[in-house]
Amino acid sequence: MKTSLAEQLNGLRVSRETLQKLEHFAALFQKWAKTINLVAPSTLEDLWRRHILDSLQIFQLSPGPKIWVDLGSGAGFPGVVTAICLSEFADGWVHLIESNNKKSAFLRVALNETGARGSVHPIRIEDASSVVPRCDAISARALADLSQLLDYCTPWMLAEHSQTVAFFHKGRDYQQEIDKAVSRFQFDLVKHASVVEPDSVVLEIANLSRRMK
Repeated sequence: MKTSLAEQLNGLRVSRETLQKLEHFAALFQKWAKTINLVAPSTLEDLWRRHILDSLQIFQLSPGPKIWVDLGSGAGFPGVVTAICLSEFADGWVHLIESNNKKSAFLRVALNETGARGSVHPIRIEDASSVVPRCDAISARALADLSQLLDYCTPWMLAEHSQTVAFFHKGRDYQQEIDKAVSRFQFDLVKHASVVEPDSVVLEIANLSRRMK
């Protein structure tokens, strides 16, 4: 028996309009993935669980209209998915940072055709804060280890009076990354169990500061 999309979302609720936009995004993804390498080929058959559901967790953890920066957006997970969720609101935006021109082109098409609330910046992550000087939240998936991610986040999270919160998908070795990061940074941390993989988490990080040497 074929599993319905609602069942594949594993209890995460989305509106009918959002589900339709996610379906359109998935169809675009499958089309573009035939010509450019968007994700590991071994995960293509499990697109909804491995990528879309995994990305939906982020918006479920921090719902409502916010200004997001999605680092290393790649195939649009979670950035495009978050931007699609935001299309239900009159406010909020996702700035997708992706330096690869082919992936940037795909992201633009995905945002345009789904009516998602987002824009693509084909620049290096290190230059992103000059284009997007402030944000409420940051996301990244399958990009770098936690220490490197926190380095990327410092222009926003270390700014005066910043209340920016970061959300990072991490696999089973996440504790080793945390242990390494705390030698350089102080931060408040919440570990959210993944709804996709039992050994994985989404790390929610706030109140970032550098440790004094």
